[in-house]
Amino acid sequence: MSELTVTLLRLGYLVLLWAFVLSAIGVLRRDLYGTRIVNRRRPGRPAPAAPGATPAAPAAAAPPAPERGRGRRAGPTRLVVTEGPLRGTTLPLGTSAVLIGRAPSCTLVLDDDYSSSRHARVFPEGDQWLVEDMGSTNGTFLDDQRVADAVPFRPGAQLRIGQSVLELQG
Repeated sequence: MSELTVTLLRLGYLVLLWAFVLSAIGVLRRDLYGTRIVNRRRPGRPAPAAPGATPAAPAAAAPPAPERGRGRRAGPTRLVVTEGPLRGTTLPLGTSAVLIGRAPSCTLVLDDDYSSSRHARVFPEGDQWLVEDMGSTNGTFLDDQRVADAVPFRPGAQLRIGQSVLELQG
C-alpha cells in the first residue's frame, strides 16, 4: 500500500473514533440531565389556566349526572399532579378508572424511572374514590403509607408514585 492510502485510512479511522466518542458523550448527557422540564405554572398566567380547567371538569362530570343526587356533587372532580416532572397536570374525573404508569396506554403517563408500566389505579366505588397498587416494583404510597390493596383516596391526601405526587381536588 502507498503512504497516501495508509494516511487516509488513519484519518478516516480517527474521524470515526471521534464520531463514536461524541455520540457516547451525547448519550451520557441525556442520561444525566434527562428530558427538559417545562414549568407549566407561569407567574403571569395563573388566571387563564383556572378558567380553562373549569369547563373541562363539568364536561367530564356531566355523564354521571344520576350520581350527583347521591352525594357525588361534593366529591372530587379532578386529579392533579402537585410534584414531579408533570407538575400542574390536571385530569378531570368521571365514572371510569384512571390508570397511572409509564405505558402509553395509561390515562396518566409518567416519564419516571421509579414508576412501573402499569403502576396504580384510581377508581370510583360508590360515593368515594379508591386507589390500588397494580403490583409495582417501587410501591405506591398514600400519605406515607404503602398501598397494597384498594384503599380510600380522600381529597387532599397525597399519593406518591415514584417522583410524582398526586391529589384529588374538588
